[in-house]
Amino acid sequence: MAPGALAQVLSDLPNVFNPALLIGYDTADDAYVYKVNDETALIGTVDFFPPMVDDPYLFGQIAAANALSDVYAMGGEPKIAMNLLCWPNCLGVEMAGEVLRGGADKAVEAGCTIAGGHTIVDDEPKYGMCVTGFARPEDILANSAARPGDLLVATKKVGSGILNTAVKGGLLEQADMTELYRQMSTLNKYAAEVGHHFDVHACTDITGFGLAGHLCEMAEGAGLTAILRYEDVPLMDDVEEFARMGIIPAGTYRNHDYFADRVRVSEALPQVAADVLFDPQSSGGLMFAIGPDEADEFQDVLSAEGIDSNVVGEFEEKRDCFVRIV
Repeated sequence: MAPGALAQVLSDLPNVFNPALLIGYDTADDAYVYKVNDETALIGTVDFFPPMVDDPYLFGQIAAANALSDVYAMGGEPKIAMNLLCWPNCLGVEMAGEVLRGGADKAVEAGCTIAGGHTIVDDEPKYGMCVTGFARPEDILANSAARPGDLLVATKKVGSGILNTAVKGGLLEQADMTELYRQMSTLNKYAAEVGHHFDVHACTDITGFGLAGHLCEMAEGAGLTAILRYEDVPLMDDVEEFARMGIIPAGTYRNHDYFADRVRVSEALPQVAADVLFDPQSSGGLMFAIGPDEADEFQDVLSAEGIDSNVVGEFEEKRDCFVRIV
């Protein structure tokens, strides 16, 4: 299904207005937010996908980290999860158990309880979680609340979609595979916890739409233009080289087509810039919008916690597009 197609279908469905639903599917946020009372907001999300690695335990870790990330991106803490498992009979229950064990270990690391789940038979294995988290209503980070002048601080390197495609072709060295898998299985919990101590205005996680696509959602929601500096985007090793070779997942092209009229790429940049920035990420990092007066200290604290980050651009008043890549 093309990006945005389901959102259009949902927008045409009847709905019951509920003033307690602070954020729903009518925005491009990472999860819904329901106000329980003045002190508590409930955050709910669901995410699952097919394997991108052969190791079932590692796959479970990555899929769980990806699902939990949506709650972190909204400024909350995940507390309860339900497993979602699609599994072919030919693979056996032992392998399914390894997937669930990987997810359970990540849930424990997150301080999140797995309360059950649902399994169906499917031709292709898929795994993920329906996650519930909590936050104070005033701490919710909608992705549409960026302000002019805010700097964009991104965590984790970009390029997991391209490198996963290279792995399938047997083109990636073991050391690079190890680093790729380490990043994809790392929770965004730790970067989010640092963000709680700063006046972060907006946040999103970088997943299926790629860095440029999710940044476009942020800018469009805020009615601003984001300037994204390609040279400042942290890339995984050899990503540009593989992109030049055409080792690119199909989702990259779908993303580029979907956002083409809202994202402008400088003609001075190499062709691979768009390929890399629209590369779908598996369990990618967080992207924060924060005032320039706090950005340096924010990065210093992230670094002290062992979290790499880069200022990759800034927001300004709306111009002729939502994202300008320079």
